[in-house]
Amino acid sequence: MSDTRPLILVTNDDGIFAPGIRTLAEEMKAYGRVMVVAPDKPQSAMGHAITIHSFLRLNKVAYMDGVEAWSCSGTPVDCVKLAIYKLLGGAKPDLLVSGINHGANISINVLYSGTMSAAVEGAMEGIPSVGFSLMDHSLEADFEHVRPVVRSVVANVLKNGISNGSCLNVNVPKASHGPLKGMRVCRQARANWEDEFETRLDPGGREYYWLKGEFKSGDHGEDTDVWAVTNGYVSIVPTQFDMTAHHDIAALNTWDHGLG
Repeated sequence: MSDTRPLILVTNDDGIFAPGIRTLAEEMKAYGRVMVVAPDKPQSAMGHAITIHSFLRLNKVAYMDGVEAWSCSGTPVDCVKLAIYKLLGGAKPDLLVSGINHGANISINVLYSGTMSAAVEGAMEGIPSVGFSLMDHSLEADFEHVRPVVRSVVANVLKNGISNGSCLNVNVPKASHGPLKGMRVCRQARANWEDEFETRLDPGGREYYWLKGEFKSGDHGEDTDVWAVTNGYVSIVPTQFDMTAHHDIAALNTWDHGLG
C-alpha cells in the first residue's frame, strides 16, 4: 500500500550533519514522508546562488530511521532544484522546510541567507515553504525550545497554506534569553551591516582580507522582526521573491522617457 502522507523536503545551509537540520527532520517525521537534501559542507551566506560552472554530485547518506537523505555538493538552492527535478522527477513536495539555521536571519540578512534562499526557491516552485532560524551560531546550540515553534508553524501551514509567491521567515531567540513570550507576525526591519575588511598576512607575507562587520538597525518600530526577537518573541515574516518596488512605479512613469 502506497504512503499517501504529505511529502516534506528538508534542507539547510549549515550542512547535512548540522544539529539544526537533524532537529527539523526529526520533527517533520510526525507530519509526513521526509526527504532530506542538504549541502555536504557549510554554505552559509550563499544567498540564491546556483552552480552553473561546475558539476554537481548527490550522494545518498545514512541519516535516521524513516528518512531518505542525500548530500549535495552545491548550494542550498541547488539542493532544492536537484531534489525536485532529479530525485522526484519533477514532482513537487507538499512542503519545504529549511533550517534550523545556526544564527539569525532577521532583516537584511534574508538577502544573504542560504537558509531563506532555499525557502524562496520553494515558493518560486509553488511549494509552501518555511525557513527556520535560531539566534545562536553555536554548533552546541539548544534547539529544544524551537521544537514547539516548528510544530505550530508547520501544522498551520499544512492546514491553511501560504499565499502563492510567498514563504515564511521564522526566527527564534536563543534559549538563554528566557522563555518565549509567543509569536508575532512582523515586517522585515530596515537595517544594514556596517562592513569592515580586516587586512591580514598569509604565511608568504601576502595580504588577504577577512570580512567583518556590525549589524545595526535604526528601525525602532514594534512591528519588526528585530523588535520581536529582541523582546523575547518568535518573529514570522511573510517573504516574497517579487522584488519590484511597486510604490515607485507611479513616480517613474512621470519621467520623460523619450529616446531622442
